[in-house]
Amino acid sequence: MMKTVNERISALRNVMRKEGLDAFIFPSTDPHNGEYVPSHWKGREFISGFNGSAGTAVVTLDEAALWTDSRYFIAAAGQLAGTEFVLMKYGLDTTPSITEWLGRKLAVSGGTVVGIDGMVNSVSVAETLIGELRMQGGITVRTNFDPLDVIWTDRPPVPEDKVEIHPLEYAGETTDAKLAGIRKELKRLHAGGILVSALDDVAWILNLRGNDVHCNPVFVSYLLIDGDRTTLFVDDKKLTDEVRDYLKSYDVDLRPYDDVAGRMDKYSSYSILIDADETSYALYKRIERRCKVVFGKSPVPSMKAVKNASEIAGFRRAMLRDGVAMVKFLRWLLPAVGAGGQTELSVGKKLDSLRAGQEQFRDISFDSIVGYEHHGAIVHYEATEETDIPLSSKGLLLIDSGGQYRDGTTDITRTIALGTVTEEQRHVYTLVLKGHIRLEMAKFPCGASGTQIDALARLPLWREGFNYLHGTGHGVGSYLNVHEGPHQIRMEWRPAPLVPGMTVTDEPGIYIDGKFGVRIENTLLVTDYMHTAFGRFLQFEPLTLCPIDKSPIDRGLLDEDEVCWLNGYHRMVRDRLMPFLDDDADRAWLEAACSEL
Repeated sequence: MMKTVNERISALRNVMRKEGLDAFIFPSTDPHNGEYVPSHWKGREFISGFNGSAGTAVVTLDEAALWTDSRYFIAAAGQLAGTEFVLMKYGLDTTPSITEWLGRKLAVSGGTVVGIDGMVNSVSVAETLIGELRMQGGITVRTNFDPLDVIWTDRPPVPEDKVEIHPLEYAGETTDAKLAGIRKELKRLHAGGILVSALDDVAWILNLRGNDVHCNPVFVSYLLIDGDRTTLFVDDKKLTDEVRDYLKSYDVDLRPYDDVAGRMDKYSSYSILIDADETSYALYKRIERRCKVVFGKSPVPSMKAVKNASEIAGFRRAMLRDGVAMVKFLRWLLPAVGAGGQTELSVGKKLDSLRAGQEQFRDISFDSIVGYEHHGAIVHYEATEETDIPLSSKGLLLIDSGGQYRDGTTDITRTIALGTVTEEQRHVYTLVLKGHIRLEMAKFPCGASGTQIDALARLPLWREGFNYLHGTGHGVGSYLNVHEGPHQIRMEWRPAPLVPGMTVTDEPGIYIDGKFGVRIENTLLVTDYMHTAFGRFLQFEPLTLCPIDKSPIDRGLLDEDEVCWLNGYHRMVRDRLMPFLDDDADRAWLEAACSEL
């Protein structure tokens, strides 16, 4: 086993020379284009040592570089230290694109061939690379070789955890009904079938859940919906007799996971819908020889994003349990910090344990972000034994966390004053709270996209020269992935409309590098507001039930309608959670935390 990143780079280059490759590109994705991937496909992390959820590593015969976004600038710099990798910061004007960088480097070395693994790169990514590298002096791209098969000698296997049935009382819609809706959309798009690659889409369609991806209850598989036939490609070891019988009741054929490529060679319908952002380039190349390819967005994410009545009811139940856990945690936090001995890791473990004690709890929905003072300025900071620091009764603690419950998924961020805060912290905290409230108060036409209302959360920040580079909001799955699309609230254009039944987060933030960070997040439900002569208007309903810390607020910065919203939100939180608290101390804490500002 090669223990260091530089040893792995050296082994990779030996393989590249044998294969006639001048560079190789490692994305963060797997064959299913997932945000979080099983360990088997964490090739970028293996070759670079960087473990963030987003980034691309590139290795030539002479140099190595890693591109990642602003969430990971600080973390990546630390993890790449001592390796050959140079950090490339996405989004900065001075940062070249991957293809521009490769064009310059290979022009010097005389290289002409770049490798990618066609199974873990989507059609859109692969074709963009092929086109852009062709423009960089005629560089060609090889897509049929994975060097990790050679150099990663202790590569983890593809997961074999068992699949389980997601009860109809939580799913709210049968698999037959979902398949019928998908086939109706395919017919409208003049497509004879679709290969569903996204793991959360497969799980949603079949009302099944798994345990193959950390924090996400999905299982490694493909689903081919072809005319009146449905085929699930999955390792047989993952299926119990109960699941096999269940799938048989819906006439779902079963084939081994590795048979999917061969099945593409035998596809018999006249056409197939290919979502270029989700489908593996290698599988697309197998099937394009067989039939007409209809390029378009998969209809499944938009269907999955609109929650039915059972799913919404499940969210409400999950939020109640999660709120109880948060109240118990927040009541415990300040006295525990005052007593001494608490660190970022210890309070994160405490919160996880309180969630785990709730009914229907299955897992956390992502690794908790617990950042004290300057660590709070690292957007996706994750405390480790090496970075963990003690907490004291001053400053701000940012906690972004969530749970997976059998009937819903939660995602919440609270920034807590552990004691005395500076005037700068108080000012920044209140600006973020204003942005959060402004978005929650929004009324907007049905069909508006998240991009069109994103500025509502940013305007109080922009007025004083602050901004944040991450999105303001994302969809949340129903006991599925905590990040769900296609809708988002962000500055970059995302045309997916907001419609009733969608869940979305509201999480503006300000991050002062080296000092502190503030983020406040609720999960919201899109609901009807009113119908007028000008159309249908929508609003947000907060699903998250947890007090927002009032102690760091600069009351003078809040408008009266913002104070009214905050007091109303706290009354709702108190009224809904109080019946589920059986500890007098918890009840007293909640009463005080929800008192009027």
